[in-house]
Amino acid sequence: MATPLSHTPPSALRTIAVVGLGTMGTGLTEVLARAGREVVGIDIDASQAATCVRALEASTARAVGRGRLTEPERAALLGRVTTSTDLAAAAGADLVIEVAPESYEIKQQILSELDRVVRPETILATGTNALSVTRLASGSARPERVLGLHFFNPVQAMKLVEVVSSVLTAPQAVAAVTDLAIELGKEPVAVGDRPGFVADGLLFGYLNQAAAMYEARYASREDIDAAMRLGCGLPMGPLALLDLIGVDTARRVLEAMYAESRDRLHAPAPILKQLSQAGLTGRKAGRGFYTYAAPGSAETVPDALTPAPDGTAAAGRTVRSVGVAGSGTMASGIAEVFAKAGFEVVLAARSEEKAQAAKARVGKSLDRSVAKGRLTAESAAGMLERITPAGGYEAFADVDLAVEAVAEDLDVKRQLFQALDKVCKPGAVLATTTSSLPVVACARATSRPQDVIGMHFFNPAPAMKLVEVVRTVLTADDTHATVREVCARLGKHPVDCGDRAGFIVNALLFPYLNNAIKMVEEHYATLDDIDAAMRLGGGYPMGPFELLDVVGLDVSLAIEKVLHREFRDPGLAPAPLLEHLVAAGCLGRKTGRGFREYARR
Repeated sequence: MATPLSHTPPSALRTIAVVGLGTMGTGLTEVLARAGREVVGIDIDASQAATCVRALEASTARAVGRGRLTEPERAALLGRVTTSTDLAAAAGADLVIEVAPESYEIKQQILSELDRVVRPETILATGTNALSVTRLASGSARPERVLGLHFFNPVQAMKLVEVVSSVLTAPQAVAAVTDLAIELGKEPVAVGDRPGFVADGLLFGYLNQAAAMYEARYASREDIDAAMRLGCGLPMGPLALLDLIGVDTARRVLEAMYAESRDRLHAPAPILKQLSQAGLTGRKAGRGFYTYAAPGSAETVPDALTPAPDGTAAAGRTVRSVGVAGSGTMASGIAEVFAKAGFEVVLAARSEEKAQAAKARVGKSLDRSVAKGRLTAESAAGMLERITPAGGYEAFADVDLAVEAVAEDLDVKRQLFQALDKVCKPGAVLATTTSSLPVVACARATSRPQDVIGMHFFNPAPAMKLVEVVRTVLTADDTHATVREVCARLGKHPVDCGDRAGFIVNALLFPYLNNAIKMVEEHYATLDDIDAAMRLGGGYPMGPFELLDVVGLDVSLAIEKVLHREFRDPGLAPAPLLEHLVAAGCLGRKTGRGFREYARR
């Protein structure tokens, strides 16, 4: 018979035991004590409990020094914390949160012992991020009061808390810990019981693919990480994040996810096992994907894989004038970037009128920069004067670099490259801004494939620092060197990658977006909860559904289809919900409706 929990209101969760006083447990202890709770910290290792107390003393002393706490408040806070090596110390707790190592055996033993110690109405929460809460609860004498309470590290800073219910969990228990999370200043998200829950469920698939990309030597660790930081606005690249989390921890989470989903995207990349078995588990070991100054240090140091500072060995060709083909937002943005860097730019479109309109768009963008104080009116006028509009590609006869930014259609691009091949002078570099099509197909449309390369700018081009530089098997070394030198003159960060679908950013970003859609299809979590989880738990500037609506669902579907066709992985098949929305004309912000509805302008 279920134990009634209705008489345990949130305000009654005054005494809380934290089992496991590592980094997470210590952070939890501090957050709870700061919120006025009596906290009993429990760890079988007395030295770990002492380390926890020292860490609390140090962090609260810093808070006093910064004026965030008074000395009496600090003394009161520390007075609310006691530690023990015996689980019996949890006897008087209203809530017990265990954050012991990710092991069924360890966690079930703790819950079993707590069953014999705590009161019948005490709520037991597991901090697991990879194990089944249902399986853990089923071994308890009172499974209705067992749930998941997944905080994120560092607990003091991270706002997200995933509140995990099993089919056995009493709603009153969920309500009690949800209200507690709010009182702690956190943002709780209700999720069901599956490995990884929402945030880690989406995050670790992405991290796994990044590890596999690196293992395949498709791109360097530095370029993979820079691409995701600069292309997606993420606080850390995926390989640096794996080192921070712990390569061994990531491997365990992925193994749990794969055991549940059998999705190949969750099958741990072999390099994770190899690094783990070698003891190269990341920052904590002093070495993982990167090498660190010391175990536990955040400072990376050069190693055998660190790129040489001089970059490419080949010398690039001289580039003074640039042709930009296209009349859309991307073309005008790229023209603005080159003009700002001092290049003479020919902005060509299919008609003089379209070219003039594209130049006018650049003028408006420069005017906004002047209004914000980023440019003087005189410098903006000089930049605009460097752009010459043209109603045909014959105007590219003397350019040193031609960059196309026309429709993302292979036939259209091939026809354009055939035209550029006839018009452009020998030795001119021909670049495509494609984000998903094979660069080599553009190259083969010319008589000079050695001069063709991918130069994938990101929208808006004036603001985004990243350029993916895409070599084909036919691209000459000096063509590659030329584009990298041009990127440096533009103030952009080039990353090298090979000619395959999605390059770096889209190949890692869109499977993550697709998996988020599948979570909604399966009624696992709501749009709002998933977006909140990834913003707050993953540090993403936008949630996946916010981003999908901004990018455009039709654009997203096209990229996902290309990825699925290239890699032939069933896990990359576009989610049916995305296909249905596109078929219905719900394409995101540009149509006023996508995953959400928007006010029409």
